[in-house]
Amino acid sequence: MPRLIPRSYTPRLHPSSSSRSFTSSTRSMFALTPYRGAPGTTQPKTFSRQRELPRLPVPPLDGTLQRYLKTLEPILLQKEEMGELKGSSAEAELEKRKQWAEELKAQGKLGQQLQHRLVDVDRTTPNNWLDDRYWLVKAYHEWRVPLLVNSNWWLMFRADPGTPLAKLEDTSAEADPALMEDFDVAGLEGVGLGSKQQWDQAEWGVRRATWLIHRFLSFKQRLDGEDIMPDASRAGAFCMHQYTRLFGISRIPALPHDWNTEPAHPVKARHITVAVRDNFYALEVLNKDNSLKNLADIEKSLWDIVNDAKQADGEGVGVLTSDDRDTWAKAREHLLISSETNVASLRSIEDSLFIISLDSSNLGLPKGHPAPPHRASPASVDAHARNTSGAGRSGHNRWFDKALSVTVEPNGRAGMMGEHSPCDALIPSIVADYAAAEPCPAPGTPLPSPSSQSEEAGSVPTWKKLSWVVDEQTQASITSAEAKAKEIAANSDIRTLWFDEFGAEWMKKVGKQSPDAFIQMALQLAYATIAGRQTATYETASTRIYKHGRTDVIRSFSTEAYEFVKAVRTGKPTSEIYPLLSKAATAHNAQTRASSMGSGVDRHLTGLRLVYNAELDGEVPQLLQDPLFAESQTWKLSTSGLSAGDRFAGTGFGAGYEDGYGINYLAGASLLKFGIESKHSGKATSTTEFAKQIVEALRFMRKVCEEEAPKDEGATKGKL
Repeated sequence: MPRLIPRSYTPRLHPSSSSRSFTSSTRSMFALTPYRGAPGTTQPKTFSRQRELPRLPVPPLDGTLQRYLKTLEPILLQKEEMGELKGSSAEAELEKRKQWAEELKAQGKLGQQLQHRLVDVDRTTPNNWLDDRYWLVKAYHEWRVPLLVNSNWWLMFRADPGTPLAKLEDTSAEADPALMEDFDVAGLEGVGLGSKQQWDQAEWGVRRATWLIHRFLSFKQRLDGEDIMPDASRAGAFCMHQYTRLFGISRIPALPHDWNTEPAHPVKARHITVAVRDNFYALEVLNKDNSLKNLADIEKSLWDIVNDAKQADGEGVGVLTSDDRDTWAKAREHLLISSETNVASLRSIEDSLFIISLDSSNLGLPKGHPAPPHRASPASVDAHARNTSGAGRSGHNRWFDKALSVTVEPNGRAGMMGEHSPCDALIPSIVADYAAAEPCPAPGTPLPSPSSQSEEAGSVPTWKKLSWVVDEQTQASITSAEAKAKEIAANSDIRTLWFDEFGAEWMKKVGKQSPDAFIQMALQLAYATIAGRQTATYETASTRIYKHGRTDVIRSFSTEAYEFVKAVRTGKPTSEIYPLLSKAATAHNAQTRASSMGSGVDRHLTGLRLVYNAELDGEVPQLLQDPLFAESQTWKLSTSGLSAGDRFAGTGFGAGYEDGYGINYLAGASLLKFGIESKHSGKATSTTEFAKQIVEALRFMRKVCEEEAPKDEGATKGKL
């Protein structure tokens, strides 16, 4: 049975600028005043529009099959061109599948039965047939591989302006060879690694950790008070349910599949977890009335925790969360039955609002690390990405099961990493953007006082070191998990590309193209240049216009994309290439709209497969057991875009296949950022080479647009 749902991706913000009716108005969320508008008026409460949201539809079977067959065209055309159809033709092979589709959907045939069953699922679920019945289990919780790199997403904050870290962000490796510091890429921290400590800049790290705690909890308080404007676009309101799936949420390993905790909303926990050198601490940050503790006192508590952790490494229990899910489930159960101390510590971490990981060193770059793929890429950004993902510490000083983890290095370099199942990465990226909207006060300067006037406003935070009873069996599990995490980390080729020669504004004004579609075509061209062919490509479309909507798939490898890439690779003149680029972008935009509006292909086909019953239904329909069906869902290129991400240094997620790429991008007005991950073990993949080819593809497409796009008065060219 083919993989029903792609495993490693990060959702994109919403369709690109040419699909204006679907563009998210998330910037309205970042206002720092409680209410806006004319005096005496109020804004809609955060969850006030939930009842008006429509349900995710079960699309008509015929329409889905027609759209699916269209996505097979480029695969078959490419196979024909490369002589892989063994005497047949693309037209003949597609006609065969059209016949299978007719047989499947014919009255009285199995397709009609499956469609009616799926409609019944919709009729018997409270909010959303996919999310209520299948999504978490099938998309995430049945997948048993380690969360480290494979499933968790990561996001890196930019440095606050004027700080020493901001200067580091602007420094190239050539300008400062000291950045190419030698270090053990298999991990710096944890059991048996002889932890390397560099606390000399910790005043910056502790101060920024304090500030991020303040900002994240400020968002939570506004969320609890429904003081955040509901997301919306011209197409209507967006579902806000995922915002309740961020604070206090943990994934619990279990057999045969995992579960997520279900805290009350608002979350009742008043503490966060602080991790330092594999030691874990519970730090109370909220008063009983949910007002925030004094920030200066929180900062002092963090210093006290750091000083305590300086004495020794912890037991390394956190690295168990980086193991495969079956092994971790068994190890966790052993921890629980071994000691009530372990029970209390596990519950404290799993129930905490989120995790702050204070690392004891600034992760550097290994000797021989390739030069940045573009001069705009900071020399430090690759190390930043590795550290935030957890790969840079080989799973140590992290707890991968938490929905939200914040990582801070001693020099203040910070990021965010999270477990993917509770909510799509768009939601925490919005929270992160809010957190970074106000710069952190410099060390030694006053921190804001609590706004609350409650009796508890001045109460001092309490903290407690979490203890563990580690017997021989648990120690063996930690040692084994550590070895596996080292392998994952060593095999993960993570890089971040910054490209500043032009951005989204140029694509719209000069290129006359939707930025998202333009970038997707650049990725198609870059992949084909390296691999010699195109491949099934996943891009995320948000379905948050529906109640509890999550995502569907935009199949970016379209017939139009194939014709565009083919024209480039065969040396056609720009006068022929530009119309093909425009046609490919238009087709991509149309598919984006369809997928966002509940007319995607993949979620519907997944539902039909899930309601199929082998005992009742006999043989799987020919169309759904076709090898081409599986190939069309083998996402060697897994992609996703978020917002402009001006406050982020980059984002990322892991490749879903050993010989594939995971690519997340941020399309700023004049700066593009790509987070790219592939595996060193992939015989045909190279993150560095792919980044270089993205640069070349973007440059070539700029040339095509500047020569052939319709000219407007006042249009400006991209920066040379």
